[in-house]
Amino acid sequence: MRTNMKTIIITLTLLSITGIHSLTAQEDTVAETILEQVDRNLSAQTRIFESSMTIHGRRTSRTVTSKSWSRGESAALTEYRSPASEAGTKMLKLEDQLWIYTPLADRTIQISGHMLRQSVMGSDLSYEDMMDDRKLTEVYSAEVIAQDTLRDTRVLVLQLTARLTDVAYPTQKMWIDAEKFVPLRQEMYARSGQLLKRIDLFDVKRIQDRWFPTRMIYKDMLKTGGGTEFSISSMVFDAQIPEYIFSKASLR
Repeated sequence: MRTNMKTIIITLTLLSITGIHSLTAQEDTVAETILEQVDRNLSAQTRIFESSMTIHGRRTSRTVTSKSWSRGESAALTEYRSPASEAGTKMLKLEDQLWIYTPLADRTIQISGHMLRQSVMGSDLSYEDMMDDRKLTEVYSAEVIAQDTLRDTRVLVLQLTARLTDVAYPTQKMWIDAEKFVPLRQEMYARSGQLLKRIDLFDVKRIQDRWFPTRMIYKDMLKTGGGTEFSISSMVFDAQIPEYIFSKASLR
């Protein structure tokens, strides 16, 4: 059941006018409802998309293109198409396991443990970032902490606190478009409070029955360089995907 945005704004305004700053049951419900709306936009039973990832280093930039198939939170396959040095490389996720096939060496290796924190192809994304595709409502509790404007768009600012222990980022701050319910900015923090990564999201488009950002700029705050720009050129939600796609045999 969709909650009317007008109702959310009225509730937040009343809470502000009356000076209630502590978390109330009403605030909590509003925050969780907003997060549910975000999940409806970003999550799907299946996704098939083509994308490019431009990695802006200190001196040069390079672009990698790929096609990806995913099924819920449990399975995903990415096949890299270009440049020639990366073409044919595949990455397969099955539950909490990750394998990478490199055609140049004709070998498959499993990425696990501390290796999951390593950069994907020198980008600002880690394997850990690409592995976790769980719904936000499954991982975090939410609190509305502000109403603001970002890039001329009215946003609701949410503080997310992990209620699970197996998360890369115990807390997040998220700026959510107040009309379309998609994040326009995310900040990810360590348990110590240190800002680890920032994502700015752009070019929100209506795809099938949802709003979805089609361009994102990732910045690892602990690295030098100009960040990593991720652009989606095509996206299909809830399409049938053959079962063999999500098998280790598909890597070869």
